[in-house]
Amino acid sequence: MSKKKKGKRLHKTLVEQILDKNKIAYKQFEFATHTKGDVAQLEVDHQSVDEHHIYKTLVLSGPTTGPVVGVLPIDEHLDEKKLAKVSGNKKVDMVPLKDLVKTTGYEHGANTPVGIWEKNHFPIYFDNTAQEQGDILVSSGQIGRSVEVNAKDLATLVHGTFTDLLE
Repeated sequence: MSKKKKGKRLHKTLVEQILDKNKIAYKQFEFATHTKGDVAQLEVDHQSVDEHHIYKTLVLSGPTTGPVVGVLPIDEHLDEKKLAKVSGNKKVDMVPLKDLVKTTGYEHGANTPVGIWEKNHFPIYFDNTAQEQGDILVSSGQIGRSVEVNAKDLATLVHGTFTDLLE
């Protein structure tokens, strides 16, 4: 038995293993990161990836439902009133950074709809642009790591809902 050369292949994150288990096709991406304040941020190479296809996973909390998740392009802003209404809350607020790992199991920059659903079954809402775009990039559970996946397949896996979330 010979050993296979690993080359530049990335190890699989838990999120990628979940996608494999559910037979959902994806493509791995790795981005450089830099720290801004106390938060790691992606450095996007605009030649190879359109920033509007990279999605952030925001975790908020409402008095009726508790934590809810909004997934939208990183270059857009979340309308908290729209997320509150669609989730059945009067109001939602961002989960404080200090409580994020305790709430989701992921640090800021690594939150992923796949992992959050797998661990917590929080309600997940995708902005309609994801459905229109088809393939989107979401975090694969580690800072700087993402997966490109079909938005409808992803929403089906995490029991997500497509809705208008943008300001």
